[in-house]
Amino acid sequence: MKINWGTSIVIAFGLFMAFILFFVFKVQSNPKYDNELVVEEYYKHDARFQEEMQKIQSAEDLIVKPKIEALEKGIKITFPSEFKLKNIKGKVSLYRPSNKKLDFEIPISLSDSTLLIPENKLVGGRWDITLNWSYEGKEFQFKEVLYLE
Repeated sequence: MKINWGTSIVIAFGLFMAFILFFVFKVQSNPKYDNELVVEEYYKHDARFQEEMQKIQSAEDLIVKPKIEALEKGIKITFPSEFKLKNIKGKVSLYRPSNKKLDFEIPISLSDSTLLIPENKLVGGRWDITLNWSYEGKEFQFKEVLYLE
């Protein structure tokens, strides 16, 4: 049987589509390839976007902003000294873009103006840090990206 060039093109396209579908199925079914969402409840998160922007603007309006720095002991977060420590309520969220299993939150409890996140909870790489806190009825949010070694 002789195959003309039109039939050859159709066969080549069919084999290429089968090849692509094989790899799509392999990646979707293998737990090694984690296909997780960045935010679990995307639409609920998007609905609160304006509130988040107001919190970020409140933090930007501060004369002295919180300071986040990487130390050998861990991550040190320093709040402005103008704040009364007992009136600060909130949490620190540490988000690891490469692995959802490493994400965690820490409540803000201060004895002085600094909060230390110990290095034993952290692995090297990129961390997206979000401070959400309220002070005397006003909400604030401060975000920063740190790279740890």
